[in-house]
Formats: sequence, C-alpha cells, structure tokens
Amino acid sequence: MSLNIMLLGLPGVGKGTQAEMMVETYHLPHISTGDMFRAAMANETELGLKAKAYMDAGNLVPDEVTDGIVEERLSEDDTKMGFILDGFPRNLDQATALDEMLSKQDRKLDAVLYFIADEAVLVDRMLARGRADDTPEVIKNRLAVNGELTAPIADYYAKQGLLHEIDGARELEVIFADVKTLLDNLKNA
Repeated sequence: MSLNIMLLGLPGVGKGTQAEMMVETYHLPHISTGDMFRAAMANETELGLKAKAYMDAGNLVPDEVTDGIVEERLSEDDTKMGFILDGFPRNLDQATALDEMLSKQDRKLDAVLYFIADEAVLVDRMLARGRADDTPEVIKNRLAVNGELTAPIADYYAKQGLLHEIDGARELEVIFADVKTLLDNLKNA
C-alpha cells in the first residue's frame, strides 16, 4: 500500500523535522518544492531553466512551471510507493493541478497533515533559529502572509475529508507519535 502524504502548516511549525522522521520510518521520498527547483535547475531540465529565468529576474515562478516540475518529480520511480509532499500546493489552482496530475497517474492523496501552533510559539521558534533577517515584525508578517495562503488550501482538503490537524506546539516525539498512529492507520486501512 502506498502512502501519498502532503504537509501543510506555517513556517516554524516543524513540518521539516516531522518529514525527516517520516522518511526515516516509512522510507518515502520527501519532496520539497525548494529542493525540486534546485535539482531541476542544477540538472538544467527545460522546466528548471524556465524556473531559473523567473527566479534570476526576481519573479515568482508561474504555476504552470511549478506544476510541471512537481509532475516530473512525482513520475519518478522512487515515488511509486508514496511520497511526502512539502511546499506544494501553495494556492487553489496548484491544488486542483495536483489532483489532476495524480489522477493521470491513477493515484490520489491519502492525507494532508496540517500542523498548527499559536503565533507566539512560531515566533519564538523562528527567533531561536538566529537568522539575521528574522525580527519579530518580519516573522509576524511572514506568518500572516503564509496564513492567508494556507487557509484556503486547508479548507479545500478539509472538504475532501483529507485534512488531519496536528498540534505542532508539543514535543517532537509526541507530535510524531500522533503522525505515526495516523499513517499506520492509513497504511493498514
């Protein structure tokens, strides 16, 4: 049984750390859009070169290029038993594009893990990273912008019955115990 999982949540909520633990436990590829862009550009794929041109000009990469890079990645052999998708979709058009690309491959998402935590927890975590550009004001703005992007996607998957809210403010091991219970139940369903 394959497990096709998507991670959703605001910066600092711990998606990356939980993804690492899922990779270790379930041996699924962690597919991060940032990593995919870097790989596509490094390999100089057609879509990678298009993405690089937009990024070099300081522009956002359009949905059709992003969608194409994701579709290429999801068609690779290491995703046949499932995947952990992180950082995509970022809007409703990308969410419907993801549904279409998975449908073409006779696949579907099994669950969307939506990690949530109070803003104060996220601000503290992001300040603890010690990045020079992370001030409380910048972080709060980043959280607000990301929150506006994330809410419609969460609603979209909630309506499909795929959204599972996970309290990301707890200890890593406690969070992962919940993740593992959920994924094991999906796997054994």
